[in-house]
Amino acid sequence: MFRVAKFLLTIVLGFIALSLIPVLIYRFAPVPVTLTMLMDEHGWTKDWEPLSNIDRDLVRAVIAAEDGKFCQHNGFDTEAIGQAIEERLAGERERGASTISQQTAKNVFLWQGGGFFRKGLEAWFTFLIEHLWGKRRIMEVYLNVAETGIGTYGAEAGAQRYFNKSAASLSPAEAARLAAILPSPKTRAVVNPGGFTRRYGNTIAARIGVVRRDGLDACVYS
Repeated sequence: MFRVAKFLLTIVLGFIALSLIPVLIYRFAPVPVTLTMLMDEHGWTKDWEPLSNIDRDLVRAVIAAEDGKFCQHNGFDTEAIGQAIEERLAGERERGASTISQQTAKNVFLWQGGGFFRKGLEAWFTFLIEHLWGKRRIMEVYLNVAETGIGTYGAEAGAQRYFNKSAASLSPAEAARLAAILPSPKTRAVVNPGGFTRRYGNTIAARIGVVRRDGLDACVYS
């Protein structure tokens, strides 16, 4: 039993050490590529930009669209998770409960798809980046690795593809339209969007003002 316990402890400590290495590296260095990019049959186009070169309205737009409590939670929105569990038990359509922090952890260190094993790893990496990166870095990485179209990753590549301009100079409407496709970037259109995406983009554009007024992006710029 002692040998088994020692072996298991070695495995656990080894995993912790190995997982800390990339987290610490990406605390400062740009993420060069992700598994999602490598597995994309369309290849990938990306252009890393520091957060200072990304329009603040895009930050507000993704907070409004993806995670209104980004500056309040520690990586996990427990209320949203509870609602998702209730909906699953009731057999209803389950809404997304992943925070921007969780999505960043998944996009950078893991693969797409579900499963309890991947979810467990996602929770671990979310814990690490919340404590070792901080909110500003999480947002910066998220906006540089999120899929923004077929074979397109990051805010800069998305802005250039759809609007022929830098992510630093997006209008509120453009930022909202880019944020509106994030849940399904391969099927939703930024240019001449359909009914749902157009309405959703308009809703996000209105919420940008709420994020600004209520300081819901304060943790990113403090």
